[in-house]
Parts: sequence; C-alpha cells; structure tokens
Amino acid sequence: MTASKQEVNYWFNRRCAKAFWSQRELPPYKQLLEDTVAWLEPRPGQRWLDLGCGSGQLTRRLWLDSNGTLAEVVATDCAAVNEQSIARVAAEVEPQPAPGVLRFQQGDFSEGLPHFADQYFDGAVSGLAIQYAQHFCRESGRWTSRAYDRLLAEVCRVLKPGGRFVFSVNVPRPSWWRIALLGLPGFFQARRPLRFVKDSLRMLRYGSWLKQQAARGRFHYLPANQVTAKLKAGGFSEVEYRMSFSQQAYVFRAVK
Repeated sequence: MTASKQEVNYWFNRRCAKAFWSQRELPPYKQLLEDTVAWLEPRPGQRWLDLGCGSGQLTRRLWLDSNGTLAEVVATDCAAVNEQSIARVAAEVEPQPAPGVLRFQQGDFSEGLPHFADQYFDGAVSGLAIQYAQHFCRESGRWTSRAYDRLLAEVCRVLKPGGRFVFSVNVPRPSWWRIALLGLPGFFQARRPLRFVKDSLRMLRYGSWLKQQAARGRFHYLPANQVTAKLKAGGFSEVEYRMSFSQQAYVFRAVK
C-alpha cells in the first residue's frame, strides 16, 4: 500500500474551508462553541493560539471574552482562504485590536508548530481540527498517529507552565446525518438560506470522506480514554472532558 502524492486533502481546498464556515449557524455547533468557550477563561495580557481556526469563531470569542485585553491571538490554519475570515474578525470586534495583535498564520500542524517558540503561549484552543493531523509511514505503508501525537507534544511545548489546552474532537464513528437533521432550524435562522443548504450538503459530502479516511487510520476519531492517554504522553497533567455537539464530540481541557 502507498499514499499517492496526488491523494487529496480537502482541508487545503478553498471550497471545503468556505463550506465549513456555515457550520457556525448549526445549533449543535453553537452549543459546542459555548461548551468550549466556558473552559477558556482568557486573562489580560495573555497570548493564545487557535489551531485550525476555520472561520475564526474561537478567535472572536477569545477577544470578546477578554474584553480586548489579550496581548496576542494567533489563528493558524492550513487553508489560506481562512485569512479572510480572521481579517474580518479583527475588523469587526470591539474594542479594536492594535495591528498584529489578532493575526493569521498559515501552516499545516501535521508538520508541528515550528513558527512558535517554547513557552510562548498562555493557552491554546482548537475546534474539531487537531484530529486531522496526518502522517503516512512509507516503511510500513500505513497511515499512523505520529503527527497527531507530535502535535499534542508540540502544543505542550509552546505553552507556559500551567497553560491550558481546550479543544474539541469528534467521537468514534460520528453521525454527520444527526448533526444535519438537528441543524435544520439553522435554515430558518440563516442570513442566506440557499447558501446554507448548499454548504450543508457539501459538509455532508466532505464528512463521508472524513469517515472513510478515519477508517484507514489517516484521521483520528478516538475514544476519550485514548485521547486522555495521548495528552498525558505529550506532557499534560490534568485532563478532563465532557460531551457536546449533540453527543458527536468531546470537549477536552488539559493543563501543562
């Protein structure tokens, strides 16, 4: 078995990234956002990292919930188009951040976090993203969890002692149809209903691809006890979690 150089990774794709911008209008996602934000507790002068930032909803809440007192928020994502969303967030939030305080950094976290120094951040957050760190071992001809494990260790490295990592990941075998059905009220609340439907159908299509790749070991929908074990192996001490996203995701909080 080999992983072709041409094997697609839709997360770099502009259309995929923009399709997932619409998930912020889904009731299950709104609950996931609130469950995640409840564990952030940003404090004045802190620096935060948003991994796999997407449309920037967590970046936005970090700034707003700190009343604009954070020293820096770095939002990173592999899809370059998400820079547009982060720029929009920076332009819309109040109080307005100084230039460079709320910024986008393009990068693939499957390669680690080489742009950031040791113990630079006070906290890190991620929404349904880190499970897509990928590594293919050419010697064994298999996808492995090496990039995922390394990413957890890298997050620990860039956090200060006592720093918190708050993130969500999907449960094993997530039901995208359940999310879609529970998201129907979002159609009536959406500012652009037809675009909402179009993007929802795209998300279902991409969700099928994600589950197929997870079954191959490329992506990582793991039980909570395995995620906990990986966090501790990566250097975190205190670990806790709870269910959210209509029982299709865990929200974790880990302390360095």
